[in-house]
Amino acid sequence: MGDVMGWSAVAIAVLMVSTWLLSVIVKNASIVDIVWGLGFVVVAWVSRLVGDGDDARQWLLTVMTSVWGLRLGAYLFWRNTGHGEDYRYRAMRKHWGPRFPVISLVTVFGLQGTLMWIVSLGVQLGQDDASPSVGAIAYIGIAVYLVGLFFEVVGDAQLARFKADPESAGKVMDRGLWRYTRHPNYFGDACVWWGLALVAAETGSGAWGLLGALVMTILLRRVSGVTLLERSLRKRREGYEQYIARTSPFLPRPPKKI
Repeated sequence: MGDVMGWSAVAIAVLMVSTWLLSVIVKNASIVDIVWGLGFVVVAWVSRLVGDGDDARQWLLTVMTSVWGLRLGAYLFWRNTGHGEDYRYRAMRKHWGPRFPVISLVTVFGLQGTLMWIVSLGVQLGQDDASPSVGAIAYIGIAVYLVGLFFEVVGDAQLARFKADPESAGKVMDRGLWRYTRHPNYFGDACVWWGLALVAAETGSGAWGLLGALVMTILLRRVSGVTLLERSLRKRREGYEQYIARTSPFLPRPPKKI
C-alpha cells in the first residue's frame, strides 16, 4: 500500500513541477487545468504498474480513470487553446506581480497536486488490494460512473454548440441538460468519482476513495466549481438570476415555475 501511495505522490510531484516550469516559460498558468485530468491518468497507470491487487479491478480502475482524464484533458485543450490565460490566474498574476511564478508553485500547482493525490486515493488503494474480483458494489460504481460520464460529455457538447452560435452571446444556456441543473458537467464529474470510489471500496482499503470522492464533490459544489464560476456569471449573463431561481445548482431536477 505504501509503495503505491508513495510512487503516486512522486509521479504527481514530477508532473506538477514540470507543468509549473512550462507555465513560467509560456507565461500562462492555465495549462494546469489541462493537466488536471491527465494527472489522474498518470496516477492510475503508476498504481497499475506498482500495485499488487486483483488484476480485473486494476484494469477496471485504470481504464475508467483514463477514459475520464483523457477526455477532460482533450476537451480543455480544445476549449482553452488560443484564449490566453484564465481570468483567475490573471487576477493572481496582477496581485502578486513578479512574485507570481514562485507563489503559483505552491498555491496553484502544489495545491492541485495535493488535491489530486487525495481525490485519487481510491484509484491508488483499489489497485493494491488482492480482495476477490469485481462484484456487486463495483457494478453499482460502474453505473454511477457512466451516468457521470454522460452528464459531462453531453453537457460539454451542448455548451460548446451554444457558445458557437453568435446569437447566444451574453445569454444564459438553459437547454438540454442545462435545463435541469446549472452545472451538468460538475454534477457528472462528481458522479464519476463516486463511481470510481465504489469500485475501489469493494476491496476494503479502497474505501478511502470515498473520502476522495467527497473532497472532489465539495470542491465542485462549494469551492472552485459552482460557487466561484457563478460569481462571474451573475455579472456577465443577462437573466442569470432568474436562471438560478428556477434551476437546481447541482443535482438534476425539473425546473421550478416562477
